[in-house]
Amino acid sequence: MTGTSSKIAILTALLVAAAPLGTIPAQAGNAYPTSETVDYVIGCMAVDGNTRVAMLKCSCSIDQVAQRLPFPEYEKAETALAMQKGGALGGRVGVFKDPPELKAAIAKLREAQAEASRQCSG
Repeated sequence: MTGTSSKIAILTALLVAAAPLGTIPAQAGNAYPTSETVDYVIGCMAVDGNTRVAMLKCSCSIDQVAQRLPFPEYEKAETALAMQKGGALGGRVGVFKDPPELKAAIAKLREAQAEASRQCSG
């Protein structure tokens, strides 16, 4: 081993050893920010009773959604849904209800959530 390659090997070993135990590397397609994942799980748990079983189901659900829907598409759909509920526009949300692109994004999110529900129940 040369001097440079041994330094790289040592640095790599130190980085691996310093990683927290139980850290799971992000899966391909699951590039959702942690805050979005947590927000989804908290909202889902509130609907499902705030139990440990709900937490397991909801965390499974967001993982399944993330496998089916890239984050930019998820974010677009969630933003459109928030605007439809009257978020920040004082009720002037017609622009977020009608465009086919937003309808398609919301439909994709709903499909991903329905499939996640099937995969994660039971």
